[in-house]
Amino acid sequence: MKYRSRTEIVSMILEAANGGATKTRIMYKAFLSYAQLKEYLSVLIENNLLEYLEGSHVYKTNEKGLNLLKMHNEIGELLQTSVKEPIIQ
Repeated sequence: MKYRSRTEIVSMILEAANGGATKTRIMYKAFLSYAQLKEYLSVLIENNLLEYLEGSHVYKTNEKGLNLLKMHNEIGELLQTSVKEPIIQ
């Protein structure tokens, strides 16, 4: 797997937790070790991008996290379109 930025990793975690997911599911979908996952989850919860549902042991992307995910995807689309079409003179 290629090198990923922290922003890409956060985006993958938020995407995996969209609708609710356990630690294990998020870990596998985001391709992270357990130690990495624990670190990212705590940061995301501190910044109110992710919430933990105690009774069901599920992490869920909240509205602020969904907004970040949407912006990240839009920026990615903008970058892809500008890279794909080189200017030829």
